[in-house]
Amino acid sequence: MKKSVAKRLLVLSAVMSVGLTAAHAQGTAAEGIAKYREMLADGNPAELFEMKGEELWKQKRGPKNVSLEQCDLGKGPGVIAGAFVELPRYFNDTGRVQDLETRLITCMETLQGFNAAEIAKTPFGRGEMANVTALATYVATASKGMRFNLPQAHEQEKTMFEVGKRLFFARGGPHDFACSSCHGVDGGRIRLQDLPNLTKNPGDGVGFAAWPAYRVSNSQMWGMQLRLNDCYRQQRFPEPKFGSDATIALGVYMGVNAKTAESIVPAIKR
Repeated sequence: MKKSVAKRLLVLSAVMSVGLTAAHAQGTAAEGIAKYREMLADGNPAELFEMKGEELWKQKRGPKNVSLEQCDLGKGPGVIAGAFVELPRYFNDTGRVQDLETRLITCMETLQGFNAAEIAKTPFGRGEMANVTALATYVATASKGMRFNLPQAHEQEKTMFEVGKRLFFARGGPHDFACSSCHGVDGGRIRLQDLPNLTKNPGDGVGFAAWPAYRVSNSQMWGMQLRLNDCYRQQRFPEPKFGSDATIALGVYMGVNAKTAESIVPAIKR
């Protein structure tokens, strides 16, 4: 009997010890992750993608054998500085709101002669889709340190914001999840990692202001389209098509909410 009681006390002590350790870990996890990222920042592999993107931007390619140096990302032909922090936005030539990745594909089609529909169907990380990610990294890096200020003057930009807001809070799927389930409150956390509240400006270099980013865990460069695609996958929703109105609308909602946040792209993630 005494051995049984002693055994239970040992188990209880072990459980309490684990609980205290976990609580302490939660309190220091954000600091630890921040230090980890700081250590890797000087050798961020995203720089390789940026370099590749710059080469692709200036290289004459495609059926028309033309570079992308006249691509208009919203600031005028060839201007990349400051473009990223004002995207997604409405473009007159396509008659729709586009984010950086979908706009780059439009330029690849109109200037270089690539088939935009074929690129959009290509899996992430392969073929021309991999080139789109590299190009997005290059263009986005040109706005590093600048602050987000997405336009909301055009009616379609306003509509996409409202659609994105509704999608952000829409619950569904087998687990009844929404984007807001993880990113709709202050102080959220998963796997000892902080979850930013994206219903408002979460701060400099957080949330929308951190993508494209290099994922250390899988050695991949992720743009916002892939980031949103993976969020839907984790919610057990059907994964959205590349450049769908849903992903663009969510980008508008988060981007507008991130107004005045400083971009740290290309960031580095776990």
